[in-house]
Amino acid sequence: MRLSSANDSHGPERYGPERSEHQDGAWQALLREGTGPVQESFLDLVRNTRDYVGYSPDVVWGNLQTPAYATAMLRLVVDFHEIPDDIEAGVAARTARAAYIGRDGRTFHVLLGEQALLTNIGGAGVMREQLEHLAGATVLPGLTLGVIPARARRHVHPGDGFALFDDRRAEVEGFRGAETITDPARLAVFRKAFGLLRRSAVYGAEARDLIAQAAEAFDRDGYGPPDS
Repeated sequence: MRLSSANDSHGPERYGPERSEHQDGAWQALLREGTGPVQESFLDLVRNTRDYVGYSPDVVWGNLQTPAYATAMLRLVVDFHEIPDDIEAGVAARTARAAYIGRDGRTFHVLLGEQALLTNIGGAGVMREQLEHLAGATVLPGLTLGVIPARARRHVHPGDGFALFDDRRAEVEGFRGAETITDPARLAVFRKAFGLLRRSAVYGAEARDLIAQAAEAFDRDGYGPPDS
């Protein structure tokens, strides 16, 4: 489980130096205040980004999460990290990011793994709503949304989700939190990975077909909340 979608950031508003132990401590302190401060910090980063590319292999990209999906996701975060339950504030900040898609010339190129359409966050009802929302987003101005089919031939080995902000900062996440990367040589690795990943992706009608298939699977098979 991730603190947020694989391409989210919990770093400071402006592009700064490589994350240090002191910054890790500051991030943990922010997280201890709850999901609201963390998500507000990321919203600030989105406001200050003009060109975004990201890869999320197993959960829906944060900027396109519905309130119900974001609520279920942040519930997992709160329970796992045992932090204050301010999920309503966190959801408000997370879903506010969608307003910046295509705004003032901003561009977003996002790749989802097919697994992101199938990972059950919140149960069948939440997933059906989320997938319907995702299908509609494939035609949003300023957004290029691709899906990598599970059986598509890969041109790079599987790895974690990541995001690049204005080609000057990368965020990579895991159970322990987010790593901020600004070193040019390391950023080049993520640019190369994204270029290879996109070769396996489908867009437009083909992407919507995969989304529809996932929604049909939830309609057919049901699946309740993860603990049912």
